[in-house]
Amino acid sequence: MSAKSRRTSTTTQRKNPPMCQHQPACPTADSADREAARLTAHHPEQGWSLLCNGVLLFEDTGELLPDGQIIAPHRPLTAGQVTTAA
Repeated sequence: MSAKSRRTSTTTQRKNPPMCQHQPACPTADSADREAARLTAHHPEQGWSLLCNGVLLFEDTGELLPDGQIIAPHRPLTAGQVTTAA
């Protein structure tokens, strides 16, 4: 068998089956309302939760999407942090 006939194709992204098996289906990981997906694993002692759409949601409101994209924490501002223009 030559080296040419033994070539294998590789991909950099894993192909995972969808985690969401219920109806109605949860929002996808790339939709704006992705945080509305159902919890599949919740570990408050470690500070993270796994959503049905594959998103890892952290207690600081940061997120890790299934494709590796990082969403920075997006906490709402408290009254003491809000400044108004004069």
